[in-house]
Amino acid sequence: MPHISRATRPAVRSAAVSTVVATALAAGLLAVSSSSASAAEVRVHDIQGTSRLSPLAGQQVTDVTGIVTGVRTYGSKGFWIQDPKADSDAATSEGVFVYTGSAALTVKAGDAVRVSGTVTEYVPGGEASGNQSLTQLTKPTVTVESSGNALPAPVTVNAKSVPSRYAPAGDPADGGSINGLRLKPRSYALDLYESLEGMNVRVGTSRVVGATDPYSELWVTVKPHENPNRRGGTVYASYDDQNTGRLQIQQLAPISEQPFPKANVGDALSGGAEGPLDFNQFGGYTLVARTLGKVTDKGLVREKTRRQAKGELAVATYNVENLDPGDPQTKFDALAGAVVSHLASPDILALEEIQDDNGAKNDGTVSAEATLQKFADAIVAAGGPRYEWRSIAPENNKDGGEPGGNIRQVFLFNPDRVSFTDRGQGDATTGTDVVRSSGGRAALTLSPGRVDPANTAWEDSRKPLAGEFTFRGRSVIVVANHFGSKGGDEGLTSRHQPPVRSSEAKRLRQAQAVNAFVRDVRKVQKSADVVVVGDVNDFEFSRTTAALEAGGALKSAVKSLPRSERYSYVYQGNSQVLDQILTSPGVGRGFAYDSVHINAEFAEQNSDHDPQVLRFRP
Repeated sequence: MPHISRATRPAVRSAAVSTVVATALAAGLLAVSSSSASAAEVRVHDIQGTSRLSPLAGQQVTDVTGIVTGVRTYGSKGFWIQDPKADSDAATSEGVFVYTGSAALTVKAGDAVRVSGTVTEYVPGGEASGNQSLTQLTKPTVTVESSGNALPAPVTVNAKSVPSRYAPAGDPADGGSINGLRLKPRSYALDLYESLEGMNVRVGTSRVVGATDPYSELWVTVKPHENPNRRGGTVYASYDDQNTGRLQIQQLAPISEQPFPKANVGDALSGGAEGPLDFNQFGGYTLVARTLGKVTDKGLVREKTRRQAKGELAVATYNVENLDPGDPQTKFDALAGAVVSHLASPDILALEEIQDDNGAKNDGTVSAEATLQKFADAIVAAGGPRYEWRSIAPENNKDGGEPGGNIRQVFLFNPDRVSFTDRGQGDATTGTDVVRSSGGRAALTLSPGRVDPANTAWEDSRKPLAGEFTFRGRSVIVVANHFGSKGGDEGLTSRHQPPVRSSEAKRLRQAQAVNAFVRDVRKVQKSADVVVVGDVNDFEFSRTTAALEAGGALKSAVKSLPRSERYSYVYQGNSQVLDQILTSPGVGRGFAYDSVHINAEFAEQNSDHDPQVLRFRP
């Protein structure tokens, strides 16, 4: 489930259609015919067929009849039709999307129409995305026969109708694809949704599990008892449990005509939603609501962690989402207020995504002193301590993120509670080592210093930042991380099952590098207090986390929480772990861990991540 930017939404059609058809023809999945299918032979369910690819793809069809169930005048423009005379096969959908492109839309819901056009398979996001394809009619000729007809009754999607299993295993002979498999809508959730593609569907009053986003969409669950947490979300707990009841909701009406409701996780979409079931690049199966219920506010509040005791060291991590001086002062103030009021002014705060002093302006600037000064001042103004900071500026455009932004990790620390051990002159390309001090403890040769920056695992990615701190006479080594993103991974609704997680290989190597560094520390001082923090962009059950923990060097502290409370991020309605704090055995088991939910569940966010806090007694 990739965490990827959607700064631009797709409004153009992909050239991947021809690739899909050609591939399917070669595999023997599509019928080959040079003649148009006659009206007497072709109904909508004939076009949709019993698998994910139309048996008529590439063919011209004439006079396909149906009732218009929805018209979309923005983005991918067109309308949906549905045959009110269904066949007896549950695997065949009775609805289909008619793509009109720039042509004028002259139909409305309730029109009975005859459509002639070309059957195509369109892959939202392109062939390389791994997405399933959308069966549609293109280059249409449309005849309206009558208006004001009753719409086909919606198919209700609910907890009873959605299977508990998510998807069938892909065909090994077809690269793990499920495209050629006959749909089993009573066995698999993805097969059920595909069997309803383009049809008029309905969900009743449902709990919101993904807050309204900037693109005017939200996520609900039709299964209220599926992996719930106490705040109303649905927890993603393993690769084998993808939460089948999640469904994305958009609306047919343009936002300029009808504002989309604003909802937080745990709110209720009272009255539910009804409209055609679409498939898009960002989320897969989506109910595009012709009628949309109202949001009932359930009063979700932002959490506050407790203040650390005098003898407790509080270490936190917070991804502040591309913070730079060009951001409005309100963002600085909100983030600073969260540090003081919701994180209780931790002693050490590792920040991710601090940008350089002119943000994404790509002019060679790498210093972030202005960014950090503005943030530190905002924390003081919010009533917090005067934090000091340590960081290492990256080489220009060598650490990923926005071009010119030069994001990096930074340590903020409260000098009234903890001291930083400055040692050596660390830079972007020189790695810190571990030596034994005169007192017999592990010490860094460079503090702050980067961990193994020459390792190819960190190519075009943020290098870990290590620092040595002293709290009440005890040395603590903290490593701040921001591992490679999930960009490029296939979504849960991929045509490959299980989906391909290509980005995992890089994070695995990054985790191995950090694990090796911690082992080096423990070779010098077995009882050393090492805390590894940051946005590791992976789950607590992932291979990445297992590699960090390998050999007993570290333990993921989020696992100390009940399963229902393990999350720092909400993606496509799944509450999941991306941000972590891991501890060496020297830290012991007597720590307190808190995932402080102040962003990810809310429509109004200052970052898309929730910060994490660990308190322990060194």
